[in-house]
Amino acid sequence: MMTARRELTDFERGMLVGAGRMGHAISEIVREFNIPRSTVSRVCREYEISGITSHHGQRSGRPPALNDRDRRRLQRVVNSNRQATLRQITAEINVGRTRDLSVRTVRRNLAFLGYSSRRPTRVPLLTERHRLQRLSWAREHIGWSLDEWKTVAWSDESRFQLIRADGRVRVWHRPHEAMDPNCQQGTVQAGGGSVMVWAVFSWHGLGPLVRLDRTLAGNAYVQLLGDHLQPFMDFMYPNNDGIFMDDNAPCHRATTVRDWFEEHSGQFQRMIWPPRSPDMNPIEHLWDIIERSVRAQSPAPSTLSQLWTSIETAWLNISAEDFQRLVESMPRRVAALRRAKGGPTRY
Repeated sequence: MMTARRELTDFERGMLVGAGRMGHAISEIVREFNIPRSTVSRVCREYEISGITSHHGQRSGRPPALNDRDRRRLQRVVNSNRQATLRQITAEINVGRTRDLSVRTVRRNLAFLGYSSRRPTRVPLLTERHRLQRLSWAREHIGWSLDEWKTVAWSDESRFQLIRADGRVRVWHRPHEAMDPNCQQGTVQAGGGSVMVWAVFSWHGLGPLVRLDRTLAGNAYVQLLGDHLQPFMDFMYPNNDGIFMDDNAPCHRATTVRDWFEEHSGQFQRMIWPPRSPDMNPIEHLWDIIERSVRAQSPAPSTLSQLWTSIETAWLNISAEDFQRLVESMPRRVAALRRAKGGPTRY
């Protein structure tokens, strides 16, 4: 079966001509490249006449609906409003035209320009003050070596839902099949319950994964630090050269917590952390690893106890290569943050 007719590239035309000059019959070239016989004959004939393989002649047929100038205008329209619908874009591009374009034509030209409709990238909402603080932090740490990043212990809390409604799931169905059981996804209020955890890790190893029975307050966080963080830091950094990272959650900045860190300042330091910067905390990627591992289980956890067991197992199975690679990415993260002038980064 021949492929659909299309314009050959200069490289493909050169391949056909080269095969002909090597003595291959047109029938052999047709079978080898799966190109219509008429096309092969035309390309070889044009080469014999002009001595070139590239095609510069004017092709017959209907001219395109949009020329280069129209496409540049289309690009400006899209860039001015990224959330515009296809019909809105079509309506705006048709203003002042003698012949209206169809939605289908606009969609096709957007695809030609490389545009596609996707969900927007989710990033922390940053004010100008947040950007300045993030940029200041990046400038302070831009010169850090990998050995310095290895002294940091990264921590965070995360919540895992028992039943997670994944907005990315899509199904194929016809209009009358919307209520077909195969086209449905069950949901329950609040995800059927959840498990909240706290964890810490460094380049040298994974720390404890702690299940939290309730939302942390200042006193509960102090107890967690004494029971789990301090033994981890003493073991990983016996020379008292470790640096602990936690974010700016209210419970982390309570007065009792600040007093606790001052009492233990001789054992390890606390990193000053910029606001709204999950993209700079590599432990966020470990949460993603755990989430994917739990969702890949079959059958899926059906109780909170089973969910906790799955989370704990996934944490213990994270390889050293995974978490060490994340710490090794810190120089690149900081450089990206400085290039973004404190704005969101791809991390």
